[in-house]
Amino acid sequence: MAKKDKTPKIMTSEQMKEFIKENNIQTVEDIQSVLKNLFAETLQGMLEGELDTQLGYTKHDDTNKATDNRRNGHSSKSVRSDYGEVELEVPRDRKGEFEPLIVKKNQRNVTGIEDQIIALYSKGVSTRDIQSHLEQLYGIGVSPTLISNVTNKIMPTIKEWQSRPLQKTYAIVFLDAIHYKVKQEGMIVNKASYMVIGIDMDGRKDVLGIWIGENETAKFWLVVLNELKNRGVEDILIISVDNLKGFNEAIQACYPKTEIQKCIVHQIRNSVRFVNYKDLKKVTGALKPIYSAASEQAGLEALEDFNQAWGGKYPLIMNSWRNNWPELSTFFKYPPEIRKIIYTTNIIESYHRQLRKVTKGKTIFPTDDALLKMLYLVTQDVMKKWTGRVHNWGQILLQMSVFFPDRVAQYLP
Repeated sequence: MAKKDKTPKIMTSEQMKEFIKENNIQTVEDIQSVLKNLFAETLQGMLEGELDTQLGYTKHDDTNKATDNRRNGHSSKSVRSDYGEVELEVPRDRKGEFEPLIVKKNQRNVTGIEDQIIALYSKGVSTRDIQSHLEQLYGIGVSPTLISNVTNKIMPTIKEWQSRPLQKTYAIVFLDAIHYKVKQEGMIVNKASYMVIGIDMDGRKDVLGIWIGENETAKFWLVVLNELKNRGVEDILIISVDNLKGFNEAIQACYPKTEIQKCIVHQIRNSVRFVNYKDLKKVTGALKPIYSAASEQAGLEALEDFNQAWGGKYPLIMNSWRNNWPELSTFFKYPPEIRKIIYTTNIIESYHRQLRKVTKGKTIFPTDDALLKMLYLVTQDVMKKWTGRVHNWGQILLQMSVFFPDRVAQYLP
């Protein structure tokens, strides 16, 4: 059964008919005009009522006056509303103590427009399109500066989120970066957005932070890892990363007990980067038995088979796999449930796809903060969908307790 609408009615049906007749309401524009006036009058009345309450007596009611403070005229004020610009006469008191609550002293906006600007910005809508949307919907013109000022209001929230305390231990952490073009000192430069996703000991995913820096370097990752440590992360069981030079040293400097798994997908991409197009399908197919092997020994045998077939033509591929083998082969020691999570960066790649879907319309960001604002807002939308635990987490945690008994024991049920 449908719920009854508990919103109080302003007038009865008969009164409404009379109201329409008296105000000669015939069009939608007439309705909007009347509503605008009604809204302004209601707001004005509430302001007067607030001052009555603060002074303790109504206008001209000197018999109940118990204060030496009194009314002191009005000041004109224009505010934005859902009905357009509204003119108000804000009452004042002689002592200047009156602080309106319904429309605060410096408030110039009494609509949900600021929330709409932030919502549109988070969807990757351009400043020009936000202006057009608000103009068409409300008849309100907003400048690019206003849009920037509104979105800047979330910067303190971002800083608070970026410095929030984290959990003591994470089972798996993914480190990766996505690149954007940003204006800097009159030039357009490539910037890396460093992303960290953690799976906690309860099997839940969380974006631990976003950092904007120069193009991806192991030195900057060391800064990120130190920041995680300062925010309370004492232990990470497994870290999944790409094969950026110097990454291992950065991780070991902060978390010496952490197992490192280099992403197989990144390794394959790097392997085939300079392969002749005619050989691409064959080379890719010859690599598959290496990472899909049942054991590390079988993987090494498949690597040798690849060497026999392609090592002569593409020695750089063999050198790369051999040099990175200790971290590429980490996943072999674990059962399939853990392997599936760690040997690719699928979780963070999926997150990146959702970021790109929104940011693809922005070829260049005007500032680092503009980029950070958009990435943060999209991230909040993405994380709303991360409601459950990683599939089969109970089994995965038990498996991890075998490999990391002392570090996992306290998290077992």
